Amino acid sequence: MAANPGAAEPASVIRVVLADDERLIRSGWAAMLSVHDGLEVVGQAADGVEAVEAVEAGTGADVVLMDVRMPRLDGLSATRELTRRSPTTRVVVVTTFESDQLVWGALRAGAAGFVLKRAPAAELVEAIRLVHGRDAVLFPDALRRLASPHQGSARRRLPVDPTPRELEVLRHVTLGRTNAEIAEALHVSRETVKTHVGNVLAKLGARDRTHAAVLAYELGLVFAGVEPL
Repeated sequence: MAANPGAAEPASVIRVVLADDERLIRSGWAAMLSVHDGLEVVGQAADGVEAVEAVEAGTGADVVLMDVRMPRLDGLSATRELTRRSPTTRVVVVTTFESDQLVWGALRAGAAGFVLKRAPAAELVEAIRLVHGRDAVLFPDALRRLASPHQGSARRRLPVDPTPRELEVLRHVTLGRTNAEIAEALHVSRETVKTHVGNVLAKLGARDRTHAAVLAYELGLVFAGVEPL
């Protein structure tokens, strides 16, 4: 049958894998996500090994909700494996911000963001869509709290230092601002901001905005509590 030229294009679907060693939590997440258009649960995993296998099984997973503490392979190690094997898949680690000591390691390993273990449905959906969209850092305030003990801890030099303008853009990125918000603040075009962000990621060797924020704190390029002028 010929396609109807007037028909609307189908909406993009974000394919999600749920990884948690508690079946009830996975079931709760699946139920919450099932009522939201544009989200499809394509796999579930009871540990990090199964999470990696679920992504590699041809599910086309875009986002993985990843518990931090799981048997066989924890969330940090599973995130590192997925970053290496499936760099286009985004990982959201699931945590309680105050107590999960592995979260910073998961972010350094490649997680695109994090969310509270028992977050309400709206927050969970927002987290999935935000990291999939790649245009902002998820929960920047919590990221700064996690970053505080690590500020200036990295002992390496960059091959090429960011320019003053790029550092200014990086500070905005760490505050969770989108390209549109940065463009408005700096009175430049979105394309200019996009170029600066791309240059910063390349110079830091960062996979995405969240990883850039993590490295910015560790390298002492940005400090919590210091806002861009």
